[in-house]
Amino acid sequence: MEFGIFSVSDVTRDPVSGITPSEAERITGLTEIAVHAEEVGFDVFAIGEHHNPPFFSSSPTTFLSYVAAKTKTLKLSTSTTLITTNDPVRIAEEYAMLQHLAQGRMDLMLGRGNTAPVYPWFGKDIRSALPLALENYNLLHRLWREDVVDFEGKFRTPLQGFTSTPRPLDDVPPFVWHGSIRTPEIAEQAAYYGDGFFANHLFAPSEHFLRLVRFYRERYEHYGHGTQKQAIVGLGGQAFVAKKSQDAAEQFRPYFNEAPVYGHGPRMEDFTRQTPLTVGSPQEIIDKTLGFREIFGDYQRQMFLIDHAGLPTKTVLEQLDLLGSEVIPVLRTEMTKDRDPEVPESPTHASLVRAKYGDEAPRQPRPNANRGDNVTGGSPYQDTPTKAGAAFGLS
Repeated sequence: MEFGIFSVSDVTRDPVSGITPSEAERITGLTEIAVHAEEVGFDVFAIGEHHNPPFFSSSPTTFLSYVAAKTKTLKLSTSTTLITTNDPVRIAEEYAMLQHLAQGRMDLMLGRGNTAPVYPWFGKDIRSALPLALENYNLLHRLWREDVVDFEGKFRTPLQGFTSTPRPLDDVPPFVWHGSIRTPEIAEQAAYYGDGFFANHLFAPSEHFLRLVRFYRERYEHYGHGTQKQAIVGLGGQAFVAKKSQDAAEQFRPYFNEAPVYGHGPRMEDFTRQTPLTVGSPQEIIDKTLGFREIFGDYQRQMFLIDHAGLPTKTVLEQLDLLGSEVIPVLRTEMTKDRDPEVPESPTHASLVRAKYGDEAPRQPRPNANRGDNVTGGSPYQDTPTKAGAAFGLS
């Protein structure tokens, strides 16, 4: 079971101090938060992708590469990489490079995002959002598994004899999660490819997300990747913790009341009762999170949103200290108890390498002499056939 934190990279006014941090301060602060997450025992850190104020994370791979250089064990991920408006060729290249630099300590979550104007900014039509997501991922999936790709689709120019570089580390693609709030087609896509499914699990009752998780698990088994119990599921969540529940409520209330997403709406007590948000003592965070297991069954990854709504970096670091010392150790122990042995752990680069190669040494692609182009169709690597479009290790 993996525990992590994720950020949407919002730059929001602190309603207590009245100060809005600069983008530079927020970037520096989130770097401190990511590094400290490893220090206190978290497994995963993820950042979203946005291309508009008040967010700063327009280049997740750049940010995550820097965090990778400052950490040793932390797995790096995204929440979300936009599969609709990014060119899948660039996703293949950039995240394979991150995978090498992080020495396999990464995966990524793909999604359509929730900012409608991003589509015309990148020359896309929002009315084609779902077909874009399906076609673009089909191409990305192939680019990471085939040395030479011929492709013709509806939404981009054709590819002829194209090779995405660098090849994935050990010729094993990064593990992919597909994230969704409400779209069964995305759960279907995750199941079809045997990938992971991440339920946003924010701002709505758990039962809303349970329908998507159940559907994903059913379809995962339908496509022959394993039983429903073997499907890979991740959940979001949201928490604010203090030693005493009264203190947690008092400290978080001004941030809740002014938060761009739910501020000036329901009372905090009503919202915490109706959604996965937890505001309280360490034991209250533990109890509610263990309740997720009762609803969803055993799963592989639990992520917490803890840096939003204008919370200052100092407060977030204090949150990490409490979560790391008093919450996560207990959750690890309790989530292990009576865990169904059929439920696998979250995939790692090492486990994916073992699944592909067994005891054999993994492939290390070595290019042939420079051909001067990327369109001849012949294999550019020494250990692959020269026939155009030939694939190595296609699963």
